[in-house]
Amino acid sequence: QLTMSLNSTPLLNDENTQGAKRNTECLDSLLQPPSSFQDNPLQQLQLASQEVLEKAKKSGRSKCPRCNSSRMFYCYTCFVPVETVPTKEIPTVKLPLKIDIIKHPNETDGKSTAVHAKLLAPDDVTIYKYPCIPEYEEKRHEIALIFPGPNSVSVKDIAFHLQKYTKKGVCASDDDCSREPLLKQAKIEPEEEKNPNKCISSCRSEGTRLKKIIFIDSTWNQTNKIITDERLQGLLQIELKTRKTCFWRHQKGKPDTYLSTIEAIYYFLVDYHQEILKESYKGQYDNLLFFFSFMYTLIKDAKCCAGKE
Repeated sequence: QLTMSLNSTPLLNDENTQGAKRNTECLDSLLQPPSSFQDNPLQQLQLASQEVLEKAKKSGRSKCPRCNSSRMFYCYTCFVPVETVPTKEIPTVKLPLKIDIIKHPNETDGKSTAVHAKLLAPDDVTIYKYPCIPEYEEKRHEIALIFPGPNSVSVKDIAFHLQKYTKKGVCASDDDCSREPLLKQAKIEPEEEKNPNKCISSCRSEGTRLKKIIFIDSTWNQTNKIITDERLQGLLQIELKTRKTCFWRHQKGKPDTYLSTIEAIYYFLVDYHQEILKESYKGQYDNLLFFFSFMYTLIKDAKCCAGKE
């Protein structure tokens, strides 16, 4: 499902300390380009060159150009790369819609992959720290929330369900949607039977009216506080296809289908591109995993060297 996230530096420092005591040569190999693992599910991504991250790794922590804090790769509070990572060498991803990320106040900044989305798609991503979030009520007809609740629908069904959310009247609940609107819909059913292709085309058009998607950045146990907020009630909820996470900070006791925030964003966009935009996916959003894939390989190497795999 949704979120957790990241700060690679403390994890690497802790695990590499033990590894260094046992195997200096192995740790020295971390200064070489990350090795390719046969079981690396991220190795097929079409990514920009990560040479800039390799260089930054060798030089170690650097200062944030805004707050002067010592960071690795980027500042997770200012949402900018550190001095050793020139912004011009970081890929920029253009998204088909806007993304709001609502971050739980207790979610540690340095552990969140949400910052990856802001760094790589700065024009399309906004991060809010709960409870300071926008009012969405007047734009419910063009907004959806990623959350696997009992009333969630699949990405391919967004178009159909968005028809219930109009500018003049938004259903407050599924019960409201199933009463009066259904009587009105009955009038067009004969036409749908005569020309089903026209209906499908209309639904696709409705789907492209989705302008913003909301993600919750928190552990699963923290999610309830946010999802029950009245400002999020009545929004169309979307459930993602089941995929396994590659995240190294996996939530204990939770299945491996619980994705990190950046993974959830990436997979949603891939599904949206194929199911709603009806276009062939050719890696357009792969660079959203630019930092994630680099850290995945780096940490996997570190664990391997420390004898943990």
